[in-house]
Amino acid sequence: MRKNTMGAIVITSFVLLVGLGTVHQVMAQDATPNYPKMAPIDQYLMADRGAEIALARSAAPASISRDATVLVLERQGYETAVEGKNGFVCVVARSWMGPFDWPEFWNPKIRAADCLNPQAARSIVPIFYLRAKMAMAGRSKAEMLSALKAAYASKQLPDLESGAMDYMMSKSSYLTDEGGHNMPHLMFDTLVKDANDWGSGAEGSPVMSSPYWFFSPKEPTQVKGLPPILVFLVPAPNWSDGTPADMMHGH
Repeated sequence: MRKNTMGAIVITSFVLLVGLGTVHQVMAQDATPNYPKMAPIDQYLMADRGAEIALARSAAPASISRDATVLVLERQGYETAVEGKNGFVCVVARSWMGPFDWPEFWNPKIRAADCLNPQAARSIVPIFYLRAKMAMAGRSKAEMLSALKAAYASKQLPDLESGAMDYMMSKSSYLTDEGGHNMPHLMFDTLVKDANDWGSGAEGSPVMSSPYWFFSPKEPTQVKGLPPILVFLVPAPNWSDGTPADMMHGH
């Protein structure tokens, strides 16, 4: 029972930024979108700027997040609210940072606290800026994808740096409507081609993985022009404040 429950929590919690595993890939491919279009812009914004900063910082232990740069979402996209000094960037991701074929891509309830290390800050945060700018301008998924591909083609978006990773250990994140909506975990952004190289999905392994852009693209042209980023997830035993996580029920 514990194994099944833990698997459900991981599957539903990992979908936001990277997607997860064969089971949820099939679900995402076959499911009717719960949120077929973008909600009004105000629903994606947080009225309390201080609360958004605090939520962003809660993604990682204070020893890391207190000296990190913090971004907040405004009507034009992400803006710097706090200048950091350790190279990390903390941000509250919204639903449209998720895989493009995720049924909750436009879910306005999503609030995913994320602290990216310096390598991810340099190579993943630029994706955050572009996707947020496009989403807040009311652009479609197709327009967002086209802008991403054009930005990579023109080298406006950088190549993924080796060692890029994220902390997602906030007690207060809301990652999905499905099942337990939260869990503490670490994510590793890689150019690894074979998930088996990390033992992803092997019996007894805590490591899971999924492509970054789509759970399962319907045709190769959807991902043509995008770097083949493979993201690995490892659950963490504690929340960022050090308290034990309840893996049986999520948070």
